[in-house]
Amino acid sequence: MAALSKPNGTITFKARRVQLAVAVVFGHAIKHIYVSGLRTIVMPEIKIGLSLNASEFGSLATARSLTGGVTTLVAGYLGDRFSHKAPLMLGLSLGLMGFFLMAAGFAPNFWVLFGVMFFVSVGPALYHPPALSALSRRFPDSRGFAVSLHGTGGIAGEVIGPVFVAMILGFMMWRDVLKVSLFPAVIAAFFVWAMMRTSTGDHSDGTVSSLRDYFGSLSRLLRNHAMLFLVIATALNSAGNSAVGEFLPVYLREDLDFSPTRVAVYLSLARVAGLGFQPIMGFFSDRFSRKAILVPTLAATAGLSLLLPVASSGVPLFLIVAITGAFSFSIHHIFIAAALDVARGKVQSTVVSLIYGAGLLATFSPYVAGIIADHFDDVRSAFLYGGSVMIIPTIMLAWLKFPKRGAS
Repeated sequence: MAALSKPNGTITFKARRVQLAVAVVFGHAIKHIYVSGLRTIVMPEIKIGLSLNASEFGSLATARSLTGGVTTLVAGYLGDRFSHKAPLMLGLSLGLMGFFLMAAGFAPNFWVLFGVMFFVSVGPALYHPPALSALSRRFPDSRGFAVSLHGTGGIAGEVIGPVFVAMILGFMMWRDVLKVSLFPAVIAAFFVWAMMRTSTGDHSDGTVSSLRDYFGSLSRLLRNHAMLFLVIATALNSAGNSAVGEFLPVYLREDLDFSPTRVAVYLSLARVAGLGFQPIMGFFSDRFSRKAILVPTLAATAGLSLLLPVASSGVPLFLIVAITGAFSFSIHHIFIAAALDVARGKVQSTVVSLIYGAGLLATFSPYVAGIIADHFDDVRSAFLYGGSVMIIPTIMLAWLKFPKRGAS
């Protein structure tokens, strides 16, 4: 600590904080270029190419969600047990993402693809707990802003991903796009690992020492009623958002007959607004309260999702897609900041994994939405289902008394 009191030590400490933030945000952006390109552009092409019905399409999303939720819980343990290994975990996350997407490109039919989809989310799900806990430890005085900065990287990826993949689809088939995805992922993985290993400056063991300790931490967290409410609210919000998010590209592509490029432009522009909203929401949640941001944003997202089926395909539809796109991604990071407040800066990877792992409770939501869409023979019914589900967490959080923001 004495070294850090010196001017050059202070500069070094600040520079390492900036370097860590740059590495984490860059890696998060790369992750979401892949994830958004797959979800918004490649998946509708898979549905068309393999002649899938809505429930089959929804089952592919469910397979991704199921393994992603389980992996997130494992990543929470690893992030707290081996916090000094965060650079390796983030590099491995990006590398595995590229590998399994490449494997999906070689799947010859629906059932093989369905099996591969169980592994596609392993890499992306491994990223968040060690990344966010590293930021939370380095920025305890502005946790909401730091977490939102991480989210801004994700939104940047969500903006770039659909447009970039749509451009590639102009001269490659969807299978070929997946097959070549390994190589840039490996390059990005090495870059993030190299930057983080010289910026973390924390070579101590983590805050849990065993699986028993980890599950004990989970149990203690869930006995806190504020944390339990946040987990349930996150799960319900994820259930509604996943139903709307998975079927919106299909609705634009098939029902409205948009080209892949037009779908990409719509969904990418929807995330552009989030680039500004994300840090602003984080800043004001630090300045005022998490509840002041969460409740009205959840209410707006639910209401606009319910309006999707009746919106005309011009400006009204674009505005609804843009606003819901900006809010739905940004709000998740406010959930994380609120949960970190409840935990008072302890077992931070575990907290992050708990919030991301809450999506495991919403695993079957895209499949349920697909069944509903098949039953009514109208994909718009998935939006009504999703919007209705999102009303519930809005009511829950309006009632909940939030804790004061925690310190490190």
